[in-house]
Amino acid sequence: MPTGLIALGAFIAVIIVWNVAFKRNMGEAMLLGLLVTAAFAGTSAPQALLTGLRDALDQEVLYAALAFVFMAYVVDRTGLIHKLLAILNSLVGRVRGGPALVDTAGSAVMGSLSGSNSGNTAATGAFTGPWMVRTGWSPERSATVLAGNGGLGAALPPSASMVIMIGFAGSLVTTGEIYLALLCAGLYQVLWRALLVIYFVRRDKIQRASAEDLQPLRRALRDGGTALIIVLGAIVPIAITVGPVADFLTASSPLGDSIGDISILTWIPILVTGLALLVGRRSLPSGARAWGDWLSEAMPRFTTIGALLFFAVAASEVLSGLGLADDIDTILAGYQLNKYVMVLLVAVLVAVVAGPLSSTATLTAVGQVSLFALISVGVDPVLAVTAILVFASTEGASPPSSGSIFVAAGLTGAKPEKTFVPLIVFYMVPILAIGCLIAWGVLPVVY
Repeated sequence: MPTGLIALGAFIAVIIVWNVAFKRNMGEAMLLGLLVTAAFAGTSAPQALLTGLRDALDQEVLYAALAFVFMAYVVDRTGLIHKLLAILNSLVGRVRGGPALVDTAGSAVMGSLSGSNSGNTAATGAFTGPWMVRTGWSPERSATVLAGNGGLGAALPPSASMVIMIGFAGSLVTTGEIYLALLCAGLYQVLWRALLVIYFVRRDKIQRASAEDLQPLRRALRDGGTALIIVLGAIVPIAITVGPVADFLTASSPLGDSIGDISILTWIPILVTGLALLVGRRSLPSGARAWGDWLSEAMPRFTTIGALLFFAVAASEVLSGLGLADDIDTILAGYQLNKYVMVLLVAVLVAVVAGPLSSTATLTAVGQVSLFALISVGVDPVLAVTAILVFASTEGASPPSSGSIFVAAGLTGAKPEKTFVPLIVFYMVPILAIGCLIAWGVLPVVY
């Protein structure tokens, strides 16, 4: 009996019914979903629940979501966001939807460097998210775009997910073949996201920045150039963990392999917040009471994002303990289907697992059996690996447990649950379709 898979279905159903049908808040829905999920452990339910709650506290993304909420609050309250937006608007403010296009391009670049969906959302969205909201995008639409673009962390080469799948494929593929094929698949995803931005701009009637917000670049830099210092808080962690600087530090400095342990999810909000407090110190309150009032205004943001993500991550841990990945293995190995149906089945199952797990965890758990299931029905090994990587890249846009969603919501002030349906409709389903078309040989890739 596929207990883990049934528990996942119950978790999602409870959230939808409690939030949509009964119109209760999402925090209650997540908590109730967690309790129902743990109940599938039977007599071990209390232990499964406690283990899930304890393991959730160890998850980096839980800290990151809260840290980015506070970072966005500090950058806003010190007035630095206004100075940054003036500079950004002077560059691309005349383009309708410019902030979202910048986020899409930035996510593609950052995704190819970091390979992390949540990290990608955080690194690019830290500045484009507030920028979108201030230029007419609704918080929910902004968060949807940020989380949807975050999936490019696993969609473009090189990535940990790609390495895992190449290892599973062995001599059936070469690294060069997968690199080129995944690059093509990633470019399809980038193109789709750019088209989505154009659609959102027209649908939501997003306008160009108003004339009074469009200063000459020289003036914007003169008035607010010091605000650019906080950008170093995002650039430095990225520069020392990926690329040639990271390679040099790893090979030629006493830090060595410890460079690989530096997390951009942890250090970007710490450094940006610290630099914002330093640069914007004249806007900070004075006196203990004033500081108390200043900090208390941020508390509602913490409680909303923190509680939702904590319960979601805890439920993910419980589902893992119930054997969700093993259930997927059993289903894929137990059916003899034609190529088209098997590709669809693998797409759905990989996306289902990628919801509560990360893309790398998903592929570690079900990547090999998915690969051989596709090869067994005649899918070319290179196309099979590429399609599975595309399926797994839906992690960033997979409600209700994706860390990218809560990071994006924290940066834009959106209600996370308001992004669930748009993410499924505009990102998950089309991305799965791209993967299926690649596996079927309809959408060409170079390799």
